[in-house]
Amino acid sequence: MTESELLGPRAYGDTLGTAVLKATAEDFQVDEVLDIPLSGDGEHLWFWVEKRGLNTEEAARRLAKAAGVPLRTVAYAGLKDRQALTRQWFSIQLPGKADPDMSSAENETLKLLDSKRHKRKLQRGAHAANGFSLRLTQLKGDRTELDKRLETIKLRGIPNYFGAQRFGYKGGNVGEARHYAERQALPEQRNVRSRLLSTARSYLFNKVLAARVADGSWQWAQVGDLLAFTDSRSFFPAGEAECSDPRLAILDLHPTGPQWGEGGSPAAGATAELENRIALSESLLCNWLIKAGMEHERRILRLPIGRLTWHYPEPDILQLEFVLPAGCFATALVRELVDLAPAGQTDSPCVF
Repeated sequence: MTESELLGPRAYGDTLGTAVLKATAEDFQVDEVLDIPLSGDGEHLWFWVEKRGLNTEEAARRLAKAAGVPLRTVAYAGLKDRQALTRQWFSIQLPGKADPDMSSAENETLKLLDSKRHKRKLQRGAHAANGFSLRLTQLKGDRTELDKRLETIKLRGIPNYFGAQRFGYKGGNVGEARHYAERQALPEQRNVRSRLLSTARSYLFNKVLAARVADGSWQWAQVGDLLAFTDSRSFFPAGEAECSDPRLAILDLHPTGPQWGEGGSPAAGATAELENRIALSESLLCNWLIKAGMEHERRILRLPIGRLTWHYPEPDILQLEFVLPAGCFATALVRELVDLAPAGQTDSPCVF
């Protein structure tokens, strides 16, 4: 599957050039933002970990081995990219045990920056946000047009697509999910089951969002929508009054799309018609998600880009700094700016 089949149309027209992302790990840096005060005591030892060229699950396995504990006792809030320099929290349950010697976990790909005890384990999705520092290199494009596009994004946000990486190489995870859905079966391995159920829900959400980007309604509320605040998982129905709420204009309140599960879409009006039409066209996946016991949840359609700044440290480098809510994709922002090319293979004319 192509990226356009997985994500849908861009919000602001064609891309404005080409660039390379992740030529080095330092070009894609992520810092987890965790608003949890650690108590300093308890049976859970929390670690602030820097990793490079290592995914989150690999880091968890290394921590478990160094601590001499089962992998199931290691917890983390969210998955971070392998091809990146990332800093995130992990916790290890150590009831009645002293702090272990973790030195064997460290090398050039993993560093333990801090540790502290806490009474509870780290829960999935517990982090409030992620801070990003992206460096687009070998940039070829019109700097004036890029600045205009970035100003627009800063003011209006972007479609909150799940990134192509959610779907695997060429969308392979979608095909794998369909395979299990056709048999109405679930993978036995917990991590595979979680990955494929998440893939199916993300794919269906992106289809709804793509339709609303195409007609422009992703940026405003319509009667029958379900609205949510940027950092909230709860939602409420939109009537005439809610559609005029001034918090919509300041990117604090947004229309939402479905993360499919039991109960169907609680939306109404044109929103329900669209979501039910897409659900009918993908009934195999929808029924599979319902049978798996997934609950219907909502995700905001519009993604505000927090604290967005940018500059050009070199004529062919664009540096971006911004913050996104947990579960949102930095590549969705890059996609609104440029096409990404492998290192050394950009060939568009350079105009500034």
